[in-house]
Amino acid sequence: MGSSLPSPNAEESAISRLVLWNIDLTLLDAGQVMRAAYAEAFEKVTGEPLVYLTSSAGRTDSEMFFEFCARNYVDVEPDTAVLGEFLAALEESFAHRADELLSRGRVMPGAAASLAAVASLPDTVQTVVSGSTRVNATAKLVAFGLDPYLNLAIGGYGSVNYPKSSLIQSIRLHAAGDGGRAYTEGETVFITDSAPDVRAAMIGGATPVAVLNGSTTEGQLRDAGARIVLPDLTDPRAVMTAVHQATAP
Repeated sequence: MGSSLPSPNAEESAISRLVLWNIDLTLLDAGQVMRAAYAEAFEKVTGEPLVYLTSSAGRTDSEMFFEFCARNYVDVEPDTAVLGEFLAALEESFAHRADELLSRGRVMPGAAASLAAVASLPDTVQTVVSGSTRVNATAKLVAFGLDPYLNLAIGGYGSVNYPKSSLIQSIRLHAAGDGGRAYTEGETVFITDSAPDVRAAMIGGATPVAVLNGSTTEGQLRDAGARIVLPDLTDPRAVMTAVHQATAP
């Protein structure tokens, strides 16, 4: 499966399969750059250093900010104003480090080929459900050349203060556009490496397809609800088969 496979047409509304991808540690790893951006943005907004981090698995940046505050004993009002300041500062800090993505980050093996393979399936559209803001998520995907296979306009992002399960449900209901019917749970797949994301898929109405790209074990992924677990993304045909199986009537 090469890059010559067609990408989904964003203008189509008659699509019967919706494939959602997690970004971080599923498609790529930009953790070092993100951690530096988190630290800079947090100190800029709160005036305090970010000493204690928290797990990003299954979390959005909005959720993580308030946990950063709690873990680092920073007293802030839990309102949208301070959150907006942090997210804006985070996008600025990440943009300043854009040239570090290729040197300090990496695309996960097989990610591009698997995206291309799934894009070749009939009546299929692909997008992302990311904990990052729309701007930062897009920057990561563009840096590694993964964006052509994805309709990022309908994705779910950490720019809003909602859990991933709500983002998944919202995309399912609205991805087909005005006048289009909602995607059913049986037509929607969420591909991810984390157990919290698997649980979010179950709540949001998507079939989880898990990938052993991160530190989560197969047992943990299956316990969370994943019935399909792939060792990695290096076999695009296996990824296509998993998506087909997950959406088969």
